[in-house]
Amino acid sequence: MSRLAATFEQLAKSGRKALIPFVTAGDPTADFTLSLMHAMVKAGVNVIELGVPFSDPMADGPVIQRASERALANKMSLTKTLALATEFRKTDQQTPVVLMGYLNPIEAMGYEGFANAAQRADIDGVLTVDLPPEEGEHCAALLKEQGIDTIFLLAPNSSNERIEKMSAVGSGYLYYVSLKGVTGAGHLNAADVENKLKQIKAITSLPVGIGFGVKDAETAKTISSLGDGVVVGSALISNIERNLDDLDAAKTEIVELLSAMRRAMDE
Repeated sequence: MSRLAATFEQLAKSGRKALIPFVTAGDPTADFTLSLMHAMVKAGVNVIELGVPFSDPMADGPVIQRASERALANKMSLTKTLALATEFRKTDQQTPVVLMGYLNPIEAMGYEGFANAAQRADIDGVLTVDLPPEEGEHCAALLKEQGIDTIFLLAPNSSNERIEKMSAVGSGYLYYVSLKGVTGAGHLNAADVENKLKQIKAITSLPVGIGFGVKDAETAKTISSLGDGVVVGSALISNIERNLDDLDAAKTEIVELLSAMRRAMDE
């Protein structure tokens, strides 16, 4: 059983939901990201989505776009992101790490080379925003051979056919994008999310993490009652952006926010 499957299974048995933070690798430095990953685990997170910085992050709002720009300015790359994950794994053998990013860096490395490198880095899952399941079966098969889950994005307008396809090709969990638009945009409508989750859950047995629009503990609590996990990204990266001159303060604010989310979700 993969780390992701084991994590969601253990959480389900205890009646709890996964707290899944997203951070951009190398924003603003690799050392800070590594330190932050360990701090987030202590704050009670269950899975870490580690963003691979990319020059054209089309699904991301301005906050995460700027995070990619800062990371790229500091020479962060897919190879260095994998090295960062390897370093994290030296002292944390339990927390699943999911790479989240775009297809171009993977294609530049080559699917097989990427799958092998991800396995060496002990990556648990890969979410490639612009690789749909119809075009991702080859890559997913290579990752599966290495014991790595392929995670797909579901949207508010995903049809039953699309949900079935993503469930068949994907594994680990499905990521439901609860808003139309980019990361960090808009306001979540819990009723709309609940209705869509009923449709998704009728089709797939995979856990479903919900993201895009989770900003605070109250939102995390509401959303956690609807799916199997809560994904938060822009709200965390905003803390980094506000505190680029005091990264210790950024880390403290992020830990406080995640701790508050964890408490609210467990109530």
